[in-house]
Amino acid sequence: MTHGTARISDLVFPASNWNSSASADKNFVYVDISSVDASQKMIVEPKSVPCSSAPSRARQLLKPADVLVSTVRPNLNCVAYVPGELEGAIASTGFCVLRPDEQALNSRYLFHWVQSKAFIGDMVSKATGASYPAVSDSIILASKISLPPLEEQRRIAAILDRAGSLQSLSQSAIAKLHQTLESSFRHLSSITAYNCASKRLEEVVEAIIDYRGKSPEKTAEGVPLITARLIKEGRILEATEFIAPESYSEWMRRGMPKRGDVVFTTEAPLGQVAQIDNPDVALAQRLVLLRGKSKELDNTYLRFALRMNSVAEQIRKRATGSTVLGIRQKELRQIEIPLPALEVQKDFARLALAIESEIQRLRH
Repeated sequence: MTHGTARISDLVFPASNWNSSASADKNFVYVDISSVDASQKMIVEPKSVPCSSAPSRARQLLKPADVLVSTVRPNLNCVAYVPGELEGAIASTGFCVLRPDEQALNSRYLFHWVQSKAFIGDMVSKATGASYPAVSDSIILASKISLPPLEEQRRIAAILDRAGSLQSLSQSAIAKLHQTLESSFRHLSSITAYNCASKRLEEVVEAIIDYRGKSPEKTAEGVPLITARLIKEGRILEATEFIAPESYSEWMRRGMPKRGDVVFTTEAPLGQVAQIDNPDVALAQRLVLLRGKSKELDNTYLRFALRMNSVAEQIRKRATGSTVLGIRQKELRQIEIPLPALEVQKDFARLALAIESEIQRLRH
């Protein structure tokens, strides 16, 4: 079905202005940027505020089915749909409040549209301010929306609502799986449960290899180069850069990776962990390779232990840097991990791998 486009400003009504002085002795419900969860696209923490202490930005009277679009950091796409129970709440001027004319624009369709790549890309391209990018209400209102007939809008919105509902269920299941893994780690870390002591990394690894310095020249083909940005969610993504075979040995003179070795990112982003599956790769700067002593430390256990809250918190505390957090090898060596018996480590690793596999399934 083909259809046209229209300016959002032609399809919405302005929000009513609100004056706190009219109800100086009462409280009001306030929705500001911190009230919205940008990942869930929901108002999760509206605040009760005395009218006498109303922030200067509290000016927009909300109605059910309004769509809120944050004007700051448009790349984060902080948007939300106003539910019925928040009728009469007051929104910050940090939001552009879109109140659709339901005779021309379905509110749920609009809500999904402002989450689309087309809308986000348009806002990001028009944002101003290097350190605090933002757009104005007028930029949002002037942007164009794809506009099928109203019945088609409702059908599309219903499909996307259903997809969002399933996504929420998946996110809830993923959160519970993470909680299961954390609680299992805390349990095996208990001295009373497994006579488990903690040891510093430098005590239980046979190799801590820090790949630092300027990376060699890239080539069109050759040895795959694994960079920090390719370490994500416990996996190594496919390499897109290569170095020449003749440069490989010189670059990797600190030590060659082996299958099962743990790779840790020391910055940008800090603390991502994965294991080497194919050892025929080169490791780029900002990566450290860890290889556990075979009779003391299981590498798969180490990979998951480094991601558990109690260990990750140590890493964050030892990290330095004003703009980009990073950890030096000498600090990484001092990180302590709980060290139960090797068989217990392997039992935990098997559980963790099963949970990780289920999380990947839910995400895809």
